[in-house]
Amino acid sequence: MIFVLSFLLFLGGFIYGMYLLRYGLFNLSTNSLRKRLINLTNTYWKGILVGIFITALFQNGSIVMVITVAFVAARLLTFPQSIGIILGTNIGTSINIEMITIDLQAYFILLAFIGAILCFIKNRNSISIGYVLIGLSLVFGALWGFEMIALPISELNYVHDMFLNLDHNRLLAILTGTVFIAIVQSISELSGITMDILLAGGIDLSTGAGLILGGNIGACITVLIAAIGSGKKAQLTAFAYTWLNVLGVALFYPLIDLLVFIGSNLSVHPDIQLSHINVIFNVVVSLLVLPFLNQFGSLIRKVHFKKWI
Repeated sequence: MIFVLSFLLFLGGFIYGMYLLRYGLFNLSTNSLRKRLINLTNTYWKGILVGIFITALFQNGSIVMVITVAFVAARLLTFPQSIGIILGTNIGTSINIEMITIDLQAYFILLAFIGAILCFIKNRNSISIGYVLIGLSLVFGALWGFEMIALPISELNYVHDMFLNLDHNRLLAILTGTVFIAIVQSISELSGITMDILLAGGIDLSTGAGLILGGNIGACITVLIAAIGSGKKAQLTAFAYTWLNVLGVALFYPLIDLLVFIGSNLSVHPDIQLSHINVIFNVVVSLLVLPFLNQFGSLIRKVHFKKWI
């Protein structure tokens, strides 16, 4: 019961944080800020590089996508500009650059404190920045809370037994990875459990790959929640991110044996092999979509709103 109440509390904080973040960014939408963002993302390649860098810096693709949705909702970015960032975020999620990692989630209380101070300054931009910082602190705090909930859940014997029963059932592994991430909102916990059981010989590499592929779909839930009440353009960004991962997993499902073969030849350590498989999946999917980004954006518009936006 305590887990359910905690989950609902953090979910409420996440949604309210997104509201404050959008509200602050909308009031902060100056021409100079908009021009800077346009210059950084006016081509797909620039957007991809920005997405890779920021995701590698923050080590959390969900946070980058949440902020991107907020920027689109505040009209600081357009939907087409966000597509490049989506591809870059998927690639950046697979890159671990420890030397430049900034764990902003550890400073969410400080962000809230600074934001509260700025809200008392009688200046529109200061107040808007204050709302942005408080919103970010709530989002970071909620994601931190989800990870705290995930930790004891991941240590339950029932969870480990459930993962052990997945061996050689790839489709069920994908569904389990999707549901697991949708509930606990922590890709690191899924990766940790999968690698531990993989190293212990409880599951084979193809089952582990299925769990990680499913985790990529489950991670979209955070972004879809962030898009609630954000307007149609911001929702398009969330839908594009979701479809990219869903279609990518659908494409690679029959190719899991090939992924396993490549991963096995890149390392002798099962956990590193699994990490390589995740990198290959995200990079290849992004590269395959890259030549068709305009068509991909048009498809998302037509599927969800049946008209150009």
